[in-house]
Amino acid sequence: MASSLALLSAVSWALLGLMAATPSAANPGAANPSTSVSTDASSGTCRHPVYLTIDTGHMGVAPLIADVLARQGVKATFFLAHERTQAVGDRPEGMSLDDAWQPWWKQLATQGHDFGSHTWEHVVWRGDEAGGFRMQPTAGPRTGQRVHLTPAEYCEQLAQPSRRFTQMTGQPMRALFRAPGGKTSPALLAAARSCGWTHVPWTPNGFLGDELSSDRFPNRRLLDQALKNVREGDILLMHLGIWSRQDPWAPAVLEPLIVGLKAKGLCFATLRTHPDFARVGSAPR
Repeated sequence: MASSLALLSAVSWALLGLMAATPSAANPGAANPSTSVSTDASSGTCRHPVYLTIDTGHMGVAPLIADVLARQGVKATFFLAHERTQAVGDRPEGMSLDDAWQPWWKQLATQGHDFGSHTWEHVVWRGDEAGGFRMQPTAGPRTGQRVHLTPAEYCEQLAQPSRRFTQMTGQPMRALFRAPGGKTSPALLAAARSCGWTHVPWTPNGFLGDELSSDRFPNRRLLDQALKNVREGDILLMHLGIWSRQDPWAPAVLEPLIVGLKAKGLCFATLRTHPDFARVGSAPR
């Protein structure tokens, strides 16, 4: 794992070096780092924030992502589902919220990251129907099936990651959720609100593209695009590994992206400080 981290870190900084050597057309809005201050030195307040959010995935790069966040002093908001995982170090193949990953989640919670639900079975909304919703789980024993969930059953999908998170960390999850794929309907959002949950989408410029084909959207292209487009207030979306992407986006792009956005005068904050989500309390039990 240490050799993998060194290799990926080298790739990250090589990409950053290329970016810095490229004319400003690759990063036309970049502020001068010497004159751009994004954090108030006296209070530590993030004055020009962006909000990094991270959904669960195959977890193959999760430890490396955590290392980047710690090294860069970045706190993120994680959305948790019980998804199938790769073998990582001494952790066997399994599920993202199983006992093998419990110490990892507990460490993140101790470090001050923020957490919300991504539904237990990573259920994707496919349509409204009488008495509930047509959904498709993409994790767990019902993967790929079309199932009917009542509003109460959907609320249970939201609550299960929260209960498991508290078991793993001893801390409450906040009553935030992200629908898998971002797919919702007014009726689905109303059902979630009725049981105490608030949905968090991402902003258009915050779509970092790590779930896209690496053939059509190589890492360098996605890095340049994000550095050009991300603005203050954006909610950024990435994952803890995507099965379908051949050239992993994270962590190779993550560190140069963080460094580049900081150089533009931006800083990173969790959704605890976002104007729409700061007042959201603990998840319902």
